[in-house]
Order: sequence, then structure tokens, then C-alpha cells
Amino acid sequence: MSGVQPEKSSGRKGKAVCALLLATSMFALLRPTTLHAQETELRGEVSESAILSDQQRKARQLALAAQGQVPTNATQDNAPARTYLPASAGAVPDDVDTGDATATGSVFDPPAADDDNSADTPALPKPRRRPSTAGQNAADQAKDKAADKSKKKKKSTAADTDTTASTTASTTNATDDADTDEETANRRALTIDSADKQKLDPGAERTDAIEGQKKKPEDDPFAATGVKWGSFVIRPTIEQGLTATSNGDSSNAGKSALLSETALRFSAASDWRENSATIDGYGLFRETVSGYPVHNEQGRIEGQLNVDLDNELRAIAKLGYEAVPESASSPDAIAGVSKQPLRQTVNGSLAVEKDVGKMQYTLTGAVSHDFYGDAKLSNGTSLSQKDQDSTLYTATLRTGYEISPALTPFTEIEVGRRAYDQRIDNEGFERSSTRLGARAGLELDMGEKLSGEFSAGWLREAIDDKNLDAISGATVNADLKWSPERGTIIGLTGKTTVEPTTTSGESGDILYSGRLTGERQIRANLTGNAALGLDWRDYVGIDGHDRIWSAEAGLTWWLNRYAGLTTRVRTEKLTSNLPGRDYTANSIFLGVKVQR
Repeated sequence: MSGVQPEKSSGRKGKAVCALLLATSMFALLRPTTLHAQETELRGEVSESAILSDQQRKARQLALAAQGQVPTNATQDNAPARTYLPASAGAVPDDVDTGDATATGSVFDPPAADDDNSADTPALPKPRRRPSTAGQNAADQAKDKAADKSKKKKKSTAADTDTTASTTASTTNATDDADTDEETANRRALTIDSADKQKLDPGAERTDAIEGQKKKPEDDPFAATGVKWGSFVIRPTIEQGLTATSNGDSSNAGKSALLSETALRFSAASDWRENSATIDGYGLFRETVSGYPVHNEQGRIEGQLNVDLDNELRAIAKLGYEAVPESASSPDAIAGVSKQPLRQTVNGSLAVEKDVGKMQYTLTGAVSHDFYGDAKLSNGTSLSQKDQDSTLYTATLRTGYEISPALTPFTEIEVGRRAYDQRIDNEGFERSSTRLGARAGLELDMGEKLSGEFSAGWLREAIDDKNLDAISGATVNADLKWSPERGTIIGLTGKTTVEPTTTSGESGDILYSGRLTGERQIRANLTGNAALGLDWRDYVGIDGHDRIWSAEAGLTWWLNRYAGLTTRVRTEKLTSNLPGRDYTANSIFLGVKVQR
């Protein structure tokens, strides 16, 4: 019994001691103290502007210290750091004024403040929480780093303390460099059209306005401009006037008359890129106003197409139609009729050209068909002329050698057949014939100065009827244009034509025609022209010939580009060794010419 009791009392004492220690610990924990983390200043990321501001502040302090002055904010630098105040309420206990607070008698009340300044025991400072071992190590490392930085700053500061101006300049330069870097990083990008908006050189000369520029004068300011129609440009012309003539129909029995004359002409040219085409035509109408009765209508239209083929081949196609009354001076003219028969001609040709080096070859096939209308006699009856209808087929081979671009001599061989629709005419003769000819000539191409060709040769048509002589003779052909000076054109044309006939016992004749023309642009709106003509007709089978002289001169005065006044004077004289063929005709024309 006595042994067990001491053990119980010692156990109770141990429990009491443990309870006391626990209560003491609780008291220490429950005592209101400021947390160590709350008293320590927390700093985040430091900006460059804050670092520059701190450097400037320290530079000013050092400068003042060198001069022996105490900065006004020195006390502020030594002042304790401002206590951190969290955003949420209740994170730290509020400071209570002990003078105004009422003691509750609790052990947790803060000690009362002593108003006696002479008291020996000052007020106890607020206890701080002891940091942990990890926190202490981090703090020591931070202090070491701060010490190293301070040593480096002191060295750099000692080097800069010689003059205040140099320190301030270096700081300003650092600030300027920072601003420059910021401007470079934020430079505005160029716009797409910035290159087009560049300023012009102030020294550059001003360009003249389009309206003020000097226009190049036209070569012919009164030439027809033409009318656009599809892919062609058409230039129509109409001429209306009066003709006073001494011989109304240019015959041996013709008399004077006043005629109304109307002439319609047009030309059309294509504007194609490669090939080309042209169309030309005219129509002439003459009607008696007073005097000798004349009713004359004639016209012609002709088209040409040029096509470039492969292998240096070129094709030229022509097609034409003409309607002309039989001339009163023609060998086939019928005497004693009121109206000569109308002769109509349809002709066409196709030529193929080939160049082989300097050699030039051209093969041309042509067809021409003539058909006649009836002649009206004075008694009102008509006389058929169907026995004159015929068709001429020809084939021509031309060979040339280009000596130079300006000179190309050539030779031609022609074969053909003339076939009459009526194999035997009204007089019982077979008029069909075989044609054979040869020519040699020279082609000229000197630009605008001189161009064209001329040739000479021999031509023969053998008639099928043995009782009729063959029509044969020398041939001369020419088509030349010469421009001795600008605005002047001299032309020379020559042609040899075989004219068959249905007159009993006669084979026909050969007509040589020559014409010399000149055109001069006297002024821009005044043009003069002149022509001289000579025709020679040689009859086959009889001793007969005709000689025809002609001369003509005219002027055209343009009022504007579209209208002008025109006049011309003409004389023509035929002299023949055959009876009843001589005549002389003089005429003058005055009219108005309109073109587009």
C-alpha cells in the first residue's frame, strides 16, 4: 500500500507540468504581435526608369556631399521603411492608442504607455518574428549580393565624382539612348504608296500642257479624212457642175451643148494587220441642159485583195465590173442611132508571187467577158449586138531578177484564147482567136521619188477564120510616177490594146495610148493638174489609122477640208485617113466638189 501511493502522486505532478507548458505556449501564440512578413518590405520587378531615377538621386547626393552640404532628404533616407498595408482588412491588427483605450483587465491587453519622459524604463519595442532557417539563408545571400553591388557602385561613383557636369551628361546620354532605342523599336512602317508620294525635285522643269505643245503640220491638211465602216476606211467624193462643150458626144456630127455633169467617186482601204484590200469605183452621169441631146451614164468598180501565204507565197486577187456606152468615135460605132449600145465588162484575175533568193516569179490567170446591149435606131427600132459578146482567157508567167532593191528587170510570156459566144457572126466569119505575146521590161522602186515599170514586146492574135489576117504588132506598156519635189507628181502611162471588130472583112486594130499627167500642190488649199494625151490606132487589113490629141488643165480650190470649187478646160482632136471620123471637141467645166 505504502509503495503504490508515491507513484500516483509523481504521475499527477508530471501531468500538471505538461498542462502548464501547454498553457504557456498557447499564451505566447495568442499574444497579438506583428508578423515578420508584414514588417518586411516586399519588392517586385524593378523598371528601368526606377533604376535611372535612383542613379540620378545618388549622383545628386554625392555631388552635394562633395560640396559639404547636407541633403534635405537625408533624414528621409535614414527613416524606416513604410509599413506594408495589405488590401484586405484584418490581415494585421490595428494600432490602438493606449491613452484612449480602456483596459479590460485581461492578460491580452497591451501594456499601458507611460507619460513620464523621465522614466528609466522606455517603452518596449514590438517583437518581431524570428525568420526560419531557409529564410535566413536567403536573406544572407541577398545581403551578400547587395554588398557586392554597393561596392561596384561606389567604385563607379568615385570615378564620376570629379565633376557634376560629366555625371549629369552621362545620365542624360543614357536617357537619350533609351529614347532612341524606343523610337527605333516603334518606328512607323512605310505605306504601300509612299514611293509614289515622294516629293518632286524643285529644280525640275515644268512639263508643258498637251494642248500647248506644237503640233506637227499635216502633209495634206485638206485631204479627205474618210469614214470608218467596219474594218474599212471609205473616202467618198461627189462633184457636181456644168459643162459647156462644142461637141456633145465627141463625134463627127456632134454639136455644142450645155451639160449637167455629176461624178461620184469613192475609195475604200482596209486597216487589217497583215493582209490588205482596196475597193475603188466611180460613176459619171451626163445629161443635156440645152443644145445637142446627150444621155450618158457610165461607171466602174474594182476590188483587190492581197494575201500573204506560207513559204514566201503571196496571192493577189482582182475583180471588177464596168458599164460604158460604145463611144461615137469607136470603129464599131453604129451610125444613125439615137443611142449607142451599152458595153458591159466583167473581169477577174488571180496571181501568185514567189521569191526564191533574188529571183521573182509571178503566175497570173485572168478572165474578161464583154457583152453588148442593143442599139436604138432613130426610127425607134433596136439592133442586136450579141455577135460581139466574147470572153478572153489569158495566162501570164513573169520572171524577174532583183539586181538591187531599186532595179528588177523582168520578162513575161502570155498565152490566151478569145472565144466568141456566137462562133460564127452575122457576116459568116469565125471571130475566135488564139493569143500569144512576149515582153521584157524593168521595174523601178526608188520610194516616193520614182516608182513603177515599163516594158516592150510583141503580141499576136491569130483569128480562126483563114480569110482574116492576124492582129499582131509591137506592144508598149508603162506606169511610172516621178516626184521631182515635194507636192509635185509627174505620171506617165502607156498601154497597148487589141480591139477586135465584127465589121465585115476586117480583123480589128491595135490601139496605142499614152498619157502624161502632172499634179502640183500650189498652196495647201489650191491644187493644179494638167494632162497631155496621144492615141494611135492602127487598123489591120486596111490602110487606115487614127491619131487623137488631147490636153487638159484644171484647178481645185478647197474652202475647207470637205468642200471646194473646181474647174477644168479640155480639148480633144481626132485626125484620121478614113472618111467621116475627124472631129474636134472643146469644153470647160465649173462645179463644186465635196469629199468626206
